[in-house]
Parts: sequence; structure tokens; C-alpha cells
Amino acid sequence: MNMNVISQNPASKIRTPAENALLDAFAVRVGDLPGDTEVLSARDNALEALKINGLPGRRIETWHYTDLRTLLRSVAPFDANVTHKSVAPLLDSSAVLTVANGIAQKSVQVEGVRVEAIRDILGQGIAAHTLKVRGDDDAIGQINAAYASDGWGLSVADGTELEQAIELQNLQPSGQSHVRFPVKIGSNVKATFVERQIGGEAETFATSVGHVTIADNSEIVWVIVREHTDLSTQLSQINVTIGENSKLILFVMNAGGKLVRQEINVDVQGEGSDFQLRTLNLLGGETVTDVTMNVGHLVENTTSTEVVRNVVTDKARGIFQGMIRVAQIAQKTDAKMACNTLLLSDDAEFAAKPELEIFADDVACGHGATVREIEKDHLFYLMARGVPENAARGLLVKAFIAEVIEELENEVLVEKLEDILQAWLEKHA
Repeated sequence: MNMNVISQNPASKIRTPAENALLDAFAVRVGDLPGDTEVLSARDNALEALKINGLPGRRIETWHYTDLRTLLRSVAPFDANVTHKSVAPLLDSSAVLTVANGIAQKSVQVEGVRVEAIRDILGQGIAAHTLKVRGDDDAIGQINAAYASDGWGLSVADGTELEQAIELQNLQPSGQSHVRFPVKIGSNVKATFVERQIGGEAETFATSVGHVTIADNSEIVWVIVREHTDLSTQLSQINVTIGENSKLILFVMNAGGKLVRQEINVDVQGEGSDFQLRTLNLLGGETVTDVTMNVGHLVENTTSTEVVRNVVTDKARGIFQGMIRVAQIAQKTDAKMACNTLLLSDDAEFAAKPELEIFADDVACGHGATVREIEKDHLFYLMARGVPENAARGLLVKAFIAEVIEELENEVLVEKLEDILQAWLEKHA
């Protein structure tokens, strides 16, 4: 039994409109989905799990603060006629691989990297195992496995040092889509990946699942930037394994979306490996954003640091659930986690749940969480020197989160992220 699920009988529930829409669409969509009989069987299993368990509600521990069954009131339908506009890459020199409305667009060639559309991979009859879900409470995995239509699969050869970033774009202007990004990274690789999740001005419902495997002695930067509107629902998951003496810097920036959940699952599997997470949540309007993280230290002499900064205004609500697990064998683990929140309005909310589960006795682990408002003395100081109130608030917000962005060593990338921050501040702060 999944220990995160409180015993209940989902079959006795009355299904919600969103559940009915997700379950009923399969019979119509299945003929257009790629894959052989084994893939179809994996899809059926995922859909059956969703049918049995339903969308998770407050009684499911991992979804307690994001009651998907209540929050997801409707599901945007599939629409094959959705058109999209091209989006310039965050970094000008990037190799761009785009998925639009759930369909992989033109491929690009990158030296040392094999690129293949997920539609083709699923059609080869060797990919059914990749659609396996994480458990009964893995609603994102279940929906995505059932309906995944395309995406990009990458394999980076040993010893590759990419001078240009690879940007994975998932564009969903309206309607519904489900994409996957499996990336296999060899040993002694240095590379930067930018994952863009971008919505439009119409109602959308989208899921995205990534599986990233990093072999030994590699240095990887992975940046996720989410720019959705207040009409978008986006449920994402990234699953990572890190090999010996490898380092992953994962930067997540959430800057929009009516309902967003980003799951981060990382297994630190190689001795001497290091995982660094930096997350910036910019929340406004009446939106809900949930970042749920699970990091497992599975061997000796590994490190991780997770820093989450949240700026919440209007009637927005944010959630951070962070779990660090240290196995009994994982002596000499050094793991730290901090979640810091700045509330800009009386109606804004943020729930933080940092947790440690430690079975080793020779470790250095800790976590902390703070919630505060803008210091009135600091605001008064700036306004007394002629800075308008909105501009003063913006400066104080920037001071709160600047160090998280500036830790990235790529100056151009820092500038582009600061531009996104500035646009959000002009709208909300």
C-alpha cells in the first residue's frame, strides 16, 4: 500500500466533471496516440489507476495542500486546430526543440546529442516501461502516461561539452496537451538545458513529465521557466538520478498559471555527487502554485542545498512541500533546505512543509522556513527619498530574491530571468 494514501474507497465517490472529462476522452483520443500494443497496455494501466484513485484530494498526504479534486473544476478539451506563434529562445544561441499543442516541431542537430521525437520512440515498441507511474498518488504520471502524444528524447554522448544551451519549449496556447522529455546524459558532460513551459491567453490544461539521468563526472545546469496565464493549468514532474561526482543545478522559476504543480524527484545515487535547487515562485491574482520536492541521498558523501524564495500578492496561494530522505548507508550526507516567503498583501497565503527523514547517524542536515512582509521602515526610507511606493516595493522584492537568480553564472541568462521578474513586478508589485 502507498503510505502517502489514507485508506478510502474512491470507487464510491461521485466523479467530478474534470474526472469525467479525463476518463471519457481516452476512447476518442486513443486512436491518435503513438505506440504499439505494449504501450497501449501501459496507457490502459495508467488510465485504470486514475479511474480507481480519482484525482487526489486533501486526504492524500502529498496533495493535502493542493486539493486537485476541488481545484481542477474543468479540463480544456483537445483541439487539433490550435495554432502557435514561435517563441525566441531565452539564450540567443540556443538549439531549440519545440513542442506545440502536444506535437514535436522541427528537429535540430547538435553535435554529441541524439535527438528523437517521443512519438517515434513510443512507436518503436521499446518504450512501454517509460510510462510507468510512481504510485497511486502520482496523478500527474497517470494522466501523462495515458495521454502523452509527443515530446523530445535526448541522449548526450560521453565527454560532450555543449557550448550552446539546449532549449526545450512546450507551447500550449489553448486546449490540452501531454508531453514528455526523457534526457540521458553521459559521463564527463558539461551542458545547460532550458525548459520553457509557455501558455496562451485561452484556457489550457497541460502535463509534462521529464526523466533526466546523469552519469558520472558531469556538470549540468537545468533551468525551468514557467510563463502561463491565469487561465492555464499546468502539472509538471521532473525525475532525476545523479551519478558519481556529478553536479546538477536545477533552477525553477514560476511566473504564472492559474493552477500549477511542479514535482521534483531527485535520487542522489553516486558518491561525491551534489544537487543544488533554486526555486523562485512569483504568485499573483487568485492563482495556486505548488512545488513538491523529494530528494533521496542513497550513498555516502553526497550534498544537496535547496533554497526556495516566494513572493505572493493579491489572493494567490503557494505551497512548498520538501522532503529530504537520507538512507542508512548514506553517511557523511550534507543536506540543507530553506523556504523563505514574502507576502505583499493581507489575502496572500503560503504553506511550507519542509521535512527530513534520516536513517544515518553521521550527517549534517537541516531545514527552515520563514514568512514575512515588507519592512515598513525600509519602505518609508525609500519613499522619503523620492522613490514612488510601487517602485520602492519592487526594489525591496528584488533585494529579497536577487541572490537566487545571481547564483547562476551565465550573465545573459541572469539578465533574461531578471527581465521576467521585472515584467511580473510591473504587473503585480
